[in-house]
Amino acid sequence: MRKIQSETDDSLQVAAYRKLETVYSEWSWSLHSAMMEIENKLNNQIENEAIHEVEETDLHRELKTTSEEVEKSMSEFFETDTDKYLMIQWKTSFKTKIKKLQENIVRETKRKLNKFLQQHDINRKIYAQRTHHENTLYVKCKVPELKNKSEITGERIAKRNFWLFWEPSMKDIIRETSAIREIDIMRDVREILGDIYESAPVDQWKDSRDIFNVKRYSDYVWLKTNYRRSDLLQFTIEWLGYVLSEEDEAQIRSFVSDVDQETDRMIQSFNITKMGYNISLIQQLIEYINTRESEHEEGAVKYEFKDEFFIDLVYSICKRANKTITDQHRLFREDNDPEIYLKNNREQYYSVFQKYCYGAKPAAIFGEIICQKLKEPIEQSVYKKTARDLADEMKTDCASLNGNRSKLEKHILKTLAEEQDFDKYMNYIKYPRDHFESFIRDEVSRYIRDKFSIRVLPKMKENIKLLQQKIMNAAHQSTEHVQVNSGDVGLWLKSFTQQLSDQLIFSEKDLSGVKRYDVDDFRLLEDVIRQELPAVMSDISSRFNTGTFPVKLDYKFRPDELLIDHFCQCCWVQCPFCGVICTNTIENHDGDHSVPFHRVIGLNGQIYAGTKNLSINICTSAAGSDQSFNPTASTKSVLWRDYRRAGGVYADWSITPDLSELTYWKWFVCRFQKDLEKYYSKTFKKKGNIPAEWRKYTKQDAVKSLE
Repeated sequence: MRKIQSETDDSLQVAAYRKLETVYSEWSWSLHSAMMEIENKLNNQIENEAIHEVEETDLHRELKTTSEEVEKSMSEFFETDTDKYLMIQWKTSFKTKIKKLQENIVRETKRKLNKFLQQHDINRKIYAQRTHHENTLYVKCKVPELKNKSEITGERIAKRNFWLFWEPSMKDIIRETSAIREIDIMRDVREILGDIYESAPVDQWKDSRDIFNVKRYSDYVWLKTNYRRSDLLQFTIEWLGYVLSEEDEAQIRSFVSDVDQETDRMIQSFNITKMGYNISLIQQLIEYINTRESEHEEGAVKYEFKDEFFIDLVYSICKRANKTITDQHRLFREDNDPEIYLKNNREQYYSVFQKYCYGAKPAAIFGEIICQKLKEPIEQSVYKKTARDLADEMKTDCASLNGNRSKLEKHILKTLAEEQDFDKYMNYIKYPRDHFESFIRDEVSRYIRDKFSIRVLPKMKENIKLLQQKIMNAAHQSTEHVQVNSGDVGLWLKSFTQQLSDQLIFSEKDLSGVKRYDVDDFRLLEDVIRQELPAVMSDISSRFNTGTFPVKLDYKFRPDELLIDHFCQCCWVQCPFCGVICTNTIENHDGDHSVPFHRVIGLNGQIYAGTKNLSINICTSAAGSDQSFNPTASTKSVLWRDYRRAGGVYADWSITPDLSELTYWKWFVCRFQKDLEKYYSKTFKKKGNIPAEWRKYTKQDAVKSLE
C-alpha cells in the first residue's frame, strides 16, 4: 500500500514539474522575444547613427515592461495553480533561473550591439561610397541641355537621352571603384593550410574526412612522449596506433563540437553581410582552431593530435560554414558593388530622369527619390519583422516548438523512431546540439512551405500595410512640424527620418549630396510620397515567395536562427556514461548536471571492463550497485555507487540510483543491435546479452514511453 502511495506521489511530482517547465518556457520566450524587438530597434538606431553606445542599464530599461509582466505571471502561477502546494518547493529556484536568464540575455545583447557599433564605424567608408555613387547619379539626372521640354518628343527619345548620360556615368563609377569579386572559401582554406604544411600536397585535402562523421578518433592521435614507457611500446603504438578509451573519445567529440559552435559564433560576429569577406577571416578561424587544439593537448590528456586531425577539423568546419559565408558575402556584394546595385536600380533613375525632363517640381522629384531610397529599408524591415512574427507564432502553434527543450527532444525522438535512420540516431547521440539545430531548421522550412499562403504571406502584407501607414504618418507629421516652425526641407527630412529610425535603416545621410535646397512645397512632397509609396510596396509584395527568406535575410535574422538561439542557449554537457544531455536551461550553470532519464550506456559505446561486450546497464539502475567501471583504459576500476571518485567529468554529474528507465532506449538497442555492434566493433554478448523481455517492446511502446 505504501509503495502504491509513493508511486502516486512521484507521478504527481513529475506532472507538476512538467507543468512548471512548460510555463517557464513561456516566460523565457517572452523575454527572448521582447529582446529580439529591442535589439532590432537599436540595430536600426545604430545604422542611422541615432545612438553611439549601448549600456546594460539601457537594455534593462527597454526590457522593464516585459520583465514586470513575467514577474507578475510567475507570482500568479505560484499562488493560484491547482498544484501550488507542490510548486512551492521550486518557486525560489525558478525565480532565480529567470533572473539569471534575463541577465544573460541582456549581457549577450549588449555584446552583440557593441560589436555592431564597432563594425558600423569601420563600415562608414563603404556606405558613404555607395551613397555618393547613388546620389551623384540622381544629380546627373538633371542635365542642363534637357531643360528644354521641346527636345523630348516621346518615350524613345527620353530613353535615348537617358542612356547618353547613364553609360558614361556608370563607366566612370566602375573605373573609380574596385569590383567586389565572388569568393571561393575552400580555395582560401587550401591556400592557408598549404602555407602551414608546405610538404603536403594540396590535393590531399580534397579527400579529407568529415570529422563530424568519424566513428572513432584513435587514428588521429599519438600517445604523448612522456607516457611511452619503452622502445617496444613506442614501436607498437607507431605501428598499431594509440587506442583511445571511451572517455577520451567522448572528450574529443565534445571538443570538436565546442570548437564548431565557437567558430560559428565567430562567423556570425564577422557580420559579413555588412563588412564583406576577405581571407583574413579564414585565417582568424584557423588560428582559433589551432589555439584550441594546443590548449586541449596541454590539458590532462595522454594523447596528442596528428596533423591530419587539425587539417580535417579545419576542412570540416569550413565546409559547414561555406554556404553561410558565401550567402552573406553575396548580400554584401549586391549592396556594395556599384556595377550590381546601380544596374539593379536603373529603372528608378530613369523614373527620376523622366520627371526632370517633363519639368516636374523639385518637391515632386525629391519625393520620388525618397520613395526609391525607402524601398530597400522597407523590404529588410518587413522580412525581419515577419521572421520575428513567424518565430513567435511557431513557438505557440507548432507542436514540436511550443514547449521547452525537453519537449522538443521528445518530438525529435518520435521523428527518429518514425524514420528509423541509424545514421541520424548516431548524429543525435554523438552531436546532439547539431541534430537539434538541423531539426529546428527542417521544422521552420516545412512550416513556411506548407503554410506560406495562409500564414506567412498575410503576415508580410500586414507588416507592409502597417509600415506604409507609419511612413505616411511620419510624412504628414513632418509637414505639420515644418509649417508650425517655419522650417525648411532640412527640418522636414530630419523630422521624417527621426520618426522612422526605430523601424527603418534610413537617415539624412542617405540623401547627402542630393540637391534639395529648392524644395519648398511640403504638401506636394507629402502628396507625392502618398502616391508613389503604394507602388513601392506592391513591388516588394510581388516578390514574396517561399524562397525569399534565405535570399533576402542574413542568417541571424531568419526565423529558424531566432528559434535556435532560444532553444540552444542552455547546457549541452553529456553524461560520461550514456551520452544523454543535461536538461538545465542555463549554459555554464551552477551545481551538478542532471537528467530525469538516463539511457542504456552500450549505445554510447560503453563496455564491461576487460571485455568487448557492450553494456546493457542504465546509469540510474547501475549507480547504486557494486558493479565497477574503468574511467579510462589505463586506470583502476571504480565502483558505480562511488562514480564521483573517478573525478573529472564524472564528478560533475548527479545520478540518483533508482529504477527510472525509458522503454524507448531498450527498443532502440534491440532494433539497431547489429548497427550498434558494427559501429563500435563490439557485441551485445555474455554480460551484455540483451534481455528477452526488451525484445517484446514495439515502436509504439517506445514512443508511448516518452509521454
